[in-house]
Amino acid sequence: MRLAQTLTRVLLPVCAGGLLAQTAASVWDGIYTETQAVSGAATYKEVCASCHGNTLNGSGNIPPLAGKDFTSNWNGMTLGDLFDKMQSSMPADRPGQLSAQQNANLLAYILQFNKFPAGTNDLPATADALKTIRFQAKK
Repeated sequence: MRLAQTLTRVLLPVCAGGLLAQTAASVWDGIYTETQAVSGAATYKEVCASCHGNTLNGSGNIPPLAGKDFTSNWNGMTLGDLFDKMQSSMPADRPGQLSAQQNANLLAYILQFNKFPAGTNDLPATADALKTIRFQAKK
């Protein structure tokens, strides 16, 4: 019995708030705030809408950032993967020109637009932190 109690005291914090919980987070867990998404929407309108459209639907060779095609393309990846792509290749005419925080805010807006729930904490602005959050198309 003592071993079980010791293991519970040691392992429960790890599972509840540590490494295991971090790797289990998904886009369905309220991982951004409404305020962050609003900031991302403003940046989107200024920097991204001219190519990806006002409804994030893309056009021609420009991929959508919303809808079934978008969510199925990123399903099973991490938000860190999407964030890295944004950081290194967007905007197409000035890759890498947006700050990490601007890209995190844009990502929050994209999540909001795709109907993933908001929460109480801002989405982190580092790829390493975002690699702990799975992109799941369906709950």
